[in-house]
Amino acid sequence: MDLNKVMLIGNVTRDPELRSTPSGQSVASFGLATNRVWKDPTSGERKSAAEFHNIVAWRKLAEICGQYLRKGSKVYVEGRLQTRNWQGQDGNKRYMTEVIMENMIMLDRKPQGDFSPSSGMSQQAASASPQQTSAHSAPPQPEEIPTIQIDENQDEVRIEDIPF
Repeated sequence: MDLNKVMLIGNVTRDPELRSTPSGQSVASFGLATNRVWKDPTSGERKSAAEFHNIVAWRKLAEICGQYLRKGSKVYVEGRLQTRNWQGQDGNKRYMTEVIMENMIMLDRKPQGDFSPSSGMSQQAASASPQQTSAHSAPPQPEEIPTIQIDENQDEVRIEDIPF
């Protein structure tokens, strides 16, 4: 059994670039930064490092990214890794590893537009036909996002502190 699954929570580093393929499929690409913070065991000082990821979304999910995501948006991305290669102008082979997004949840506290940040949008849900979506249903109510209170002197999150 094989598994290719990526789950990231981070900040959008640039506005999504929305394009269309010659066949008319929408595709969006953007950068996502994830940060890691740890305490140096020798000096005791807090350190941090950022990783940058290339994200690609297709079809309706791409259109949603183009409409609602902006540089700085906090977002949960779920998908799979895919590496593509091409011949550079200098003749060298180039490689790029991307996350092909299959699910997204916007995590900003202040939603932009009518899309609720607490509702995830998967590729399957994004491609649902209008007949499958009720036009008379009430808009989803934003749910309270649980937060974890961490003491500044505490190095790790304790399982008892998790509110769910």
